[in-house]
Amino acid sequence: MFDDRYDRDVLADMKPRRGPVQRTPVPLARGLVVEHTESEWCGAVVGLREGLVQLEDFRGKVRSFPLNDAFLIDGKPVSLVLPQKQAARRRTASGSFAVAQERAKVAMPSRIFVEGKHDAELVEQVWGDDLRVEGVVVELLQGADNLDDVLRDFGPGPDRRAGVLLDHLVAGSKESRIAQAIERGPHGAHVLIVGHPFVDIWAAVKPERVGLSAWPEIPRSIEWKTGICRALGWPGDEPADIAEAWSRIRGRVRSFRDLDPALVGRVEQLIDFVTIGHGAH
Repeated sequence: MFDDRYDRDVLADMKPRRGPVQRTPVPLARGLVVEHTESEWCGAVVGLREGLVQLEDFRGKVRSFPLNDAFLIDGKPVSLVLPQKQAARRRTASGSFAVAQERAKVAMPSRIFVEGKHDAELVEQVWGDDLRVEGVVVELLQGADNLDDVLRDFGPGPDRRAGVLLDHLVAGSKESRIAQAIERGPHGAHVLIVGHPFVDIWAAVKPERVGLSAWPEIPRSIEWKTGICRALGWPGDEPADIAEAWSRIRGRVRSFRDLDPALVGRVEQLIDFVTIGHGAH
């Protein structure tokens, strides 16, 4: 028996290269996931500095590459280019048409209240342009337990509405009992309380944005944010670790499309509620 693997000229079977690889130009955008062709480093765009694009992998490690290097998106060759100036009618992160304003609008009397700092930061990131156009201020509750006191001080009325966004507003939860009591109270007609089903606002970000197929289940014996950090391989024992983790997660949010519809619909509902009679959203 003879091995016929070498009885022909293998070089003759190779097709000659027909010029350079055709690469599709793709505008550089924060959160865009690309692969550096030469090094095979894959990550999301987190910055651009002195001609170097910064890519963060799912472990949180960042490497920089020249912007004019070759990259892949979903296995297809691309070249990263600086985005052109947007057209006059650009869209905001919430999907609304941006409105040019020469100065900030005076704040309207109605307010939107959210549970904590991370909730407020995410709402600002996606809906901030819309809220400024409408003159809507977002305030912190620092926990659902404070809602009754905050509303009593605020004094809702026909021209002073209060919209409230609560975490984990599901049947039988503490938050649902608080909401039901307020809705039956003296301010109920001028307060709209909505919520999302997630334990924490972090989980309202689509898990694919941080390289997960689904947010992991965290045992009740472990603080949820700490458990998420550990699941992602990030430090999570100190307040600074939690802040850094949230910054990474929020940095992957480019628009409302990166959020679960269960949150998007509720925020839009609140904005509509507090702006009735003050202009359409």
